[in-house]
Amino acid sequence: MEIRKMTGEHAKQVLEMMQVFYASPAVLSNGSEEIFRNDIENCINDSPYLEGYVFTEGNELLGYAMLAKSFSTEFGKPCIWIEDLYMKPESRDKGIGTKFFAFVDELYPDYLKRLEAEEENERAIHVYKKCGFEILPYVEMKKE
Repeated sequence: MEIRKMTGEHAKQVLEMMQVFYASPAVLSNGSEEIFRNDIENCINDSPYLEGYVFTEGNELLGYAMLAKSFSTEFGKPCIWIEDLYMKPESRDKGIGTKFFAFVDELYPDYLKRLEAEEENERAIHVYKKCGFEILPYVEMKKE
């Protein structure tokens, strides 16, 4: 399994995975085709805010991830948000998530790493805890 930067050649398959991911119980919002395409464009066009990665085995795409950069005044350091982390069902339980978190730690050793998870997604939360993430007692809010 390799972790590679997302490129235009991955766009169609990543879009299909995003549609499945955002329609699943693992994500609270449904997103939209426009948002998904914008996210992918930002990943492949060197946005200073968003990076995209794909997990491959040979020519097969196993999943994808997106990282967003910010700064945490609460913790006084740069922050990487793991925005999307998705593996196709047949690619799960192969340690891809664990390898990806190690990859992110190596790529951004001095950054705070954050992510969101639905409470019902116990399987993902187990992996996140195993990789050193702690649950924060926050209520997240938004305004559009």
